[in-house]
Amino acid sequence: MSLLLATLLPGLLLIALGGPLLVNHSGIVAALKSMPRSGNAAFLFFGAGAAWFLWNVMHLSSADFGDFRTLLTIGFAIIALLSFRCVPDFLAVRGLCALVLLAASPLLTSAYGEYQYGQRLFMVSFVYLMIALAIWLSASPFRLRDFFEWLFARPGRTRAVGGALLGYGVLLAVVAFTY
Repeated sequence: MSLLLATLLPGLLLIALGGPLLVNHSGIVAALKSMPRSGNAAFLFFGAGAAWFLWNVMHLSSADFGDFRTLLTIGFAIIALLSFRCVPDFLAVRGLCALVLLAASPLLTSAYGEYQYGQRLFMVSFVYLMIALAIWLSASPFRLRDFFEWLFARPGRTRAVGGALLGYGVLLAVVAFTY
């Protein structure tokens, strides 16, 4: 992945999330409030995260237990499937955290060694912040529900967070074209 694309994609994602929050769109508010315990969101986010993780396991090298990749893939697939039955609470949040952690690798890899571009740190800092947030939320996923309750308690908060996300997304989108 190129550094341009690795910076542009998070910027566009922030713009897509920040814009509706800035205008306090009721559909986005309802979707975000219901997302932490939603079965459909769990299927989407956890399913995508599990599929991406299993794809990575299937492509392990011999140095990384690649000789046992079929056994590992079957074992992790069983665990992923049993997660829907045994631990369905906040599975969407854990799936979203898994996707963030998996997406961080190609984003950070694209910026590795590109020291001549100081502006890459806008993307890298954001990715490291998302990694820390994903680790914290995967350990206590109910915190995302609590954050949404706090965020949507007053329209001013929603607009402020939406404006901040939109602004940083625009910054990342502009920075992406400066490499």
